[in-house]
Amino acid sequence: MVIRKSESVAAAALAPVQELRAFNRFYTNLIGALDYSRHLYVPYTLTESRVLYELAHSPRTDAADLRGELSLDAGYLSRLLAKFERDGLVERGPSARDSRRQRITLTARGRSAADLLDERSREAVGALLSGVSAGDRVRLAAALGTVREILSGSRERARRAEDVVLREPGAGDLGWIVERNAAVYAAEFGWNTDYEGLVARIVADFAEDHDPHLERVWIAELDGRPVGCVMCVRDEAPGTARLRLLLVEPDARGLGVGDQLIGCCVEFARGVGYRELVLWTNDVLEAARVLYQRHGFVLAAEKPHRSFGVDLVGQDWRLGLHAAPA
Repeated sequence: MVIRKSESVAAAALAPVQELRAFNRFYTNLIGALDYSRHLYVPYTLTESRVLYELAHSPRTDAADLRGELSLDAGYLSRLLAKFERDGLVERGPSARDSRRQRITLTARGRSAADLLDERSREAVGALLSGVSAGDRVRLAAALGTVREILSGSRERARRAEDVVLREPGAGDLGWIVERNAAVYAAEFGWNTDYEGLVARIVADFAEDHDPHLERVWIAELDGRPVGCVMCVRDEAPGTARLRLLLVEPDARGLGVGDQLIGCCVEFARGVGYRELVLWTNDVLEAARVLYQRHGFVLAAEKPHRSFGVDLVGQDWRLGLHAAPA
């Protein structure tokens, strides 16, 4: 039997999934049997114990942080915290970081409950490792550390992506767009101040004269600071909008910020009745080009040019807005 290369590649890609699922079943059964025999969480459920543990050990004590960290439904977590509050385990109040959020702290009684659960857990794991040799314990600790390192990175990115907020620009944000475009493109591609001048003119034209019903700017914010931007403005061609100045800060990439910004721009342009959305970019902006293609933009033309102190290939991309993509 001949095995095609595509089949072997698919099998290789599937292998980690199968191994992780198999390990998850094995470990869940192992811990489940151990917990059942020792009544580890009594009088609390497993989820209640997880919440108490996080409150005792995590620096993030906002209800929203708990919900994200433990992947809990907002309504369920609210009811659970209300129960804890009635039992005298927690206290709730406005967050010092954000008054819109709710701060959760353990009372003395709550900390005693968390300490008891922690002690039971240590005893249970100690019993599990009692038959493992010293050498194998070292190997096990290293392997588990590797698992955490690999998987926690993707989870943290997902958590932070949920914290990204798209908003209208406030005081100083338009200046930020100019400054950050200039600094980022100079650092990453060596573009000179000609590009800063172009961005400044685009931003100034918008600030001085724009139709708020047909033109808009979005700022992506994370942890209280701007990390991205995009503009949607009228083009010279009738019924056409132009996407301009898409930017994502280097330390915010990988969180889906650019994808959100483009999606918001496309949705707005379609919603207000534009028939087409166009943009001009350069071939060196490979990551942005992937995002444009993902949203349905099609390359219409490209032409070599020298701008911003370097040789580039300019590209025109177009997206028809007569109907939402399937």
